[in-house]
Amino acid sequence: MSDTSNAFATMILKRTGLFTDFQVSQILSAEAAEGTGIVGTVIRLGMVREDEFLKKAGEVLGFTYTEIKDIRPTDEAISSLPARAVYQYQALPISVENGVLNVVASDPFNTSMVDGLRLAAKCPVEVSLSAHEEIEKAIRKYYGVGADAIEKMIEDDRYSVDTDMDSISKIDVNEIGAEASIVRFVNQIIAEADRQDATDIHVEPMDDELRIRYRIDGMLHKVDVPPQLNRLKAAIISRIKVMANLDIAEKRLPMDGRIGIRLNNDDIDIRVSTMPTAFGESISLRLLQKAGNFVKLADLGFNKQDYSSVVKLINRPNGIFLVTGPTGSGKTTSLYAFLNEINKMQVRILTAEDPIEYEMAGINQVLVRPDIGLTFARALRAFLRQDPDIIMVGEIRDGETAEIAINASLTGHLVFSTLHTNDAAGAFARLIDMGAEPFLVASAVAGVMAQRLVRRLCPDCRREVPLDMKWYDLEYPPQSQVVWNAHGCELCTGTGYRGRRGLFELLVVTEDIESQIIARKSSTDIRMQAAAQGMRRLREDGWVKIFNGMTSIQEVMRVTEDCK
Repeated sequence: MSDTSNAFATMILKRTGLFTDFQVSQILSAEAAEGTGIVGTVIRLGMVREDEFLKKAGEVLGFTYTEIKDIRPTDEAISSLPARAVYQYQALPISVENGVLNVVASDPFNTSMVDGLRLAAKCPVEVSLSAHEEIEKAIRKYYGVGADAIEKMIEDDRYSVDTDMDSISKIDVNEIGAEASIVRFVNQIIAEADRQDATDIHVEPMDDELRIRYRIDGMLHKVDVPPQLNRLKAAIISRIKVMANLDIAEKRLPMDGRIGIRLNNDDIDIRVSTMPTAFGESISLRLLQKAGNFVKLADLGFNKQDYSSVVKLINRPNGIFLVTGPTGSGKTTSLYAFLNEINKMQVRILTAEDPIEYEMAGINQVLVRPDIGLTFARALRAFLRQDPDIIMVGEIRDGETAEIAINASLTGHLVFSTLHTNDAAGAFARLIDMGAEPFLVASAVAGVMAQRLVRRLCPDCRREVPLDMKWYDLEYPPQSQVVWNAHGCELCTGTGYRGRRGLFELLVVTEDIESQIIARKSSTDIRMQAAAQGMRRLREDGWVKIFNGMTSIQEVMRVTEDCK
């Protein structure tokens, strides 16, 4: 910050009457060291609320304060200001009145802002102030993610291509890889996905658009992007393939790659999969945090009885503990929670995974690679020569893997793995179908946990509603006549839900269960026996969480439809 700017900022800060001379000096020093701007520095230091500070600073400078939560910018205003200027000054155009463009911004200390906006809009500009986060949300909503980069690319004729395949193949790949606008746009899409805690990004070429969707809390949400994006889909898809070290020229075959990036001081591993479609290549990106903030066992959402049983199971010296459920039900998260709980210097843990979703210090993780012959079965067989105490196999997919896992557990190892079954009782039939002997399954398997993920109700907008008994399908009386329902607010982006939590069904193998497995009893018989000895079914656990206000009836019914 120059001496002139420094003096200007000092004058404004003092005139607001909100800070002592020492605090003013503290703000200026922190801003000089970090370069985050005066407003950002004040907010970070926590000296005053943002809205209070902007109102006082606005009074000094002649700017009014505007709440923009319920304001909808006019189309004329949006078209009056280029996206680059909007992103550069973090300023949102609201309306045009008598030839004057009304704009909302968050940084009154930017002395060049008014002149810059006036030049960009080619008309007089009236500026008011509002909270930075609200302005940022509105810009993404009305201009779309990466609108400034798209605008720059549109101005460059090299990227304004037709959507037919001949034109797509003529794009100069080297120029695409070096072009800052394309790099910036793709980076913004990934950064926005990370900000919204998305697990997947889908880039899908359609007939008349390039659709981008994020999977958040298990549900797909369309991303607001500029309408001109369809003209640039070949360049954007090629850029992603460059980042993933994939063959740009090959557009006829599915391909897999990976991208390693760093966002907000976190390393993120992105798995990339391409698929040729009628209108171009569809690309799916799976975002994996390398150094995961592992969910603790106590935070998974067990009731007291199940928590106590799980702790006993994961601290056994041997046996198999299986986690079952469909893809995306949180099985891997639960396995990592188990490993995190028992990861100690005294035990040697080896894992075989495809892919390695999180890197965990203190354990030996192996990436399974079937293309070179390193299958789960081969890795598991090698593990037995590595003196392990605990083995985790990402998934039991075939009879060979099942047989080796059972033998490992019977020879003194604790084995964790997953299966794709609808409920806990179905795991035994699945293992027997793979060729495992029933008496070995009965001896080896110590417990099976089935799970599902439900979205958590947003605590800021959930609403109480009376229980409609048509939904209640359990034999005992309901815990309450009142439940909670989703509503929707800005904090949950209108969905009514924020985050997810697990529903669990824990089957501990007892002597009675062993007898039924050996006798090849059906999954229904085993399920009834487990329920008689206290197992809580998935939907039962769901109802407990409904009455606790954690989730809604609709969510529990949705995820437990296949396991009533």
